[in-house]
Amino acid sequence: MQYRTFPKIPGLKVSALGLGMMRLPTVEGDQGRIDEERALDIVRAALDAGVNYIDTAWSYHNGESERFTGRALRSLGAREKVYVATKAPIWHIDKRGDWDRYLDEQLERLQDAHIDFYLVHALSAPRWETFLRTGGIEALQAAKADGRIKHVGFSFHDSLSAFKTIVDGWDGWEFCQVQYNYVDEDYQAGAEGIEYASAKGLGVIVMEPLRGGALAKVPDEVKAIFASWGKPRMAAEWALRHVLDRQDVVTTLSGMGSVDQLWENAAVASAAGMNAITAGERAVLDCARAWFLERMAVPCTTCGYCKPCPSGVAIPEIFELWNTVTVFGDRTGRSSWYKSAYASKGNGADACTECGACLPKCPQGIAIPDRLREALLALT
Repeated sequence: MQYRTFPKIPGLKVSALGLGMMRLPTVEGDQGRIDEERALDIVRAALDAGVNYIDTAWSYHNGESERFTGRALRSLGAREKVYVATKAPIWHIDKRGDWDRYLDEQLERLQDAHIDFYLVHALSAPRWETFLRTGGIEALQAAKADGRIKHVGFSFHDSLSAFKTIVDGWDGWEFCQVQYNYVDEDYQAGAEGIEYASAKGLGVIVMEPLRGGALAKVPDEVKAIFASWGKPRMAAEWALRHVLDRQDVVTTLSGMGSVDQLWENAAVASAAGMNAITAGERAVLDCARAWFLERMAVPCTTCGYCKPCPSGVAIPEIFELWNTVTVFGDRTGRSSWYKSAYASKGNGADACTECGACLPKCPQGIAIPDRLREALLALT
């Protein structure tokens, strides 16, 4: 395994591959019931492969991920061999005291006295306002001062402009976590955001290098593109090497559901160099990316300029779900998410009144009301 460092944390080295604890094996598909025997095998294999960064969160597996992580590391006698990361559920925090309440419960779940890497989970422009309003800076400074957390960062889901605002909003950030892969070069923070954070001295952790596994199980057309390189290489290897080729990426997280997946990804992370991808390989990746992007239903970059919608329609979020369906084919899962996260709360495409307030704001020139009608048909 190769190891990399954070600019603001000299002397601390983490594995280029981190173990994500969001997609562990479950019992009968119940996210709240982790198959602990199989999951423990994955953690054990990760340790054997040299992985020393483990990432969990308050909400993963309906709250059971943190508990399992604590039990697993203690049963394997491995707590001192790894760095544990977890995340503050900002959506539950409404006042200053909530920061301590959730952190203390997370420490209890993890059976630990400290957390190595503590992130504010899924920051966005609205949640950044919540962070400031509830005294997030003061809370994290206090927790770091008393030793409950060692290093402070944030994970992110919003536009590039919001990302820059958050990076610049506090000089206490030591690292950030963003979604990035060869398809999502310009998605949310994207490549430009990674470069921006790195220039500010933040270590960058990448999540979704395989886009939830979709880039490990690519369509036959994409397999043919990769085969044109002339050398056998799994789709997951192409995706992981794309991320790890960047000097400004410290580690990339993957939620591996089996020991075999763990060893395959660990082998790639061990061998992947920085700035090692050739022009020919880059051309292959560009072709694969183009294949995916050509199948996107709408050219929305989720910049969020169209918001707020007077009727509360979650415009970029709906377009993102629609694109996922047309590119990756996950209609059942995306439709379910659309109904539970947006339609049921009055933020669905059917809430659009065609007032047109969004039209002059869209830098892509999308006919938003018209496309929302199409998205509604695709997602219901």
